Amino acid sequence: MKIYDVTVPLSENVPVYEGDPKVEIEAANQIAKGDAANVSRLCCGAHTATHVDAPNHFIEGARRVDQLDFGKLLGKCRVVEIDKSVMAIETAHLENLEGVERILFKTRNSNFWNDLAQGFRQDFTYIAPDAAKALVNLGIKLVGIDYLSVERFGSEDFATHITLLEKEVVIIEGLDLREVPAGDYELICLPLKMVGGTGDGAPARTILREI
Repeated sequence: MKIYDVTVPLSENVPVYEGDPKVEIEAANQIAKGDAANVSRLCCGAHTATHVDAPNHFIEGARRVDQLDFGKLLGKCRVVEIDKSVMAIETAHLENLEGVERILFKTRNSNFWNDLAQGFRQDFTYIAPDAAKALVNLGIKLVGIDYLSVERFGSEDFATHITLLEKEVVIIEGLDLREVPAGDYELICLPLKMVGGTGDGAPARTILREI
């Protein structure tokens, strides 16, 4: 049984969405400097690397990240590979999804993880609002994509996020699907149980297991 770690590591060189806090990781205590133990200090935004968006990210007063339903975060999912020429995932790309409850989109974005030095890319493939509506109508519980947002960069109405989150569809962003063939898997996605702030999301260790 093969296990794919589809988590982008938290590091100081990982790209972050434009305007989000930069990642800072430093040694707070070090044995080499006479301390009793090694202790690192971490500072980052909730939407860094592979992370989950909770409904309260865009729907004020909605469910927070520590309140998410594990039944949506764990279970059978389908990885759908989208042609590298596609910039927007549309309704036409949503075929043969009967019985699917969780879907992860593998797009041209996955190759962005090959070169972190290029920084944040604005030209990522995203999920169009009409496709978001179709996913809701299909009864999808969780949607994932292989870059830092499901939304078109520069969107002013955030229709894709709102369409999904107002129906409590969990969103996973920042997946690394480079090594994962299209097909069905078991998804295990565990966001940090963060309490405080606005509860809008959290980094998540995410794996896929062959079934």
